Amino acid sequence: MPGLRDLQQGFAAAVLEDADTGFGAQLHDGRFPGQRRLQVYRNNVFASLTGALSAVYPVVTRLVGTGFFGYAADSYLRQHPARSGDLHDVGLAYADFLQCFPAAATLPYLTDVARLEWAWHQAFHSADHVPLDPLTLAAVAAEHHPDLRFSLHPTARLVASDYPILRIWQVNQTDDAGDGQVDLAAGSEQVLVLRPHMTVEILSLSRGEYTLLQCLATGASLGTACDAAFNQEPALDLTGVLQKHVRYATLVAFQVGKM
Repeated sequence: MPGLRDLQQGFAAAVLEDADTGFGAQLHDGRFPGQRRLQVYRNNVFASLTGALSAVYPVVTRLVGTGFFGYAADSYLRQHPARSGDLHDVGLAYADFLQCFPAAATLPYLTDVARLEWAWHQAFHSADHVPLDPLTLAAVAAEHHPDLRFSLHPTARLVASDYPILRIWQVNQTDDAGDGQVDLAAGSEQVLVLRPHMTVEILSLSRGEYTLLQCLATGASLGTACDAAFNQEPALDLTGVLQKHVRYATLVAFQVGKM
């Protein structure tokens, strides 16, 4: 007689991985054979997980249609069986999956749109943080400015793409469709996803601004981050950018020297 742990693992493998473990034979036949009852349960689980995935990726769903999304979701869920009891985690690897999914090869921007939607999802569910006190920052002596290391808001996510992903996202919102036109040749776009005041916002960033925040997010000093940002955008208004991101609460803490 298998133990409880073995039964649980066998059931999960039979349902989530559709593995041929013979688990159905361990179920007592009732009105239907055990294997058929297991298939009904499996279908319900996949339908629930597909619904949860679509809720995280509504723009991807609109772009490809519900039929294609369901087909892709089935492949994704079989390749990446759920390992968490939290439905919020179901789409963790979906963007990477789309990047390698042959049926999505004709939509090269789809992966980045998925990354943007996952960033929105993460920002929505991340912890809040008190804003940075500008007076505390202003009290730092100028000679220490290059050694400042900033922490970004826990909800902050940076996404860069070769495609106008923010425009694609905007025209696929039911309440902000605009004229519905997207020029895929418009060029690359960098965005910041942030929830500074309980509402998730997506801000378009210049290349230098994005590089600055990306460097700061990895723990680089302000001096190093500025060098990288100016290399991307020599005319970057550094003072204006820093003031903006203190005001938006993108930057929420700092220290001088290594963190």
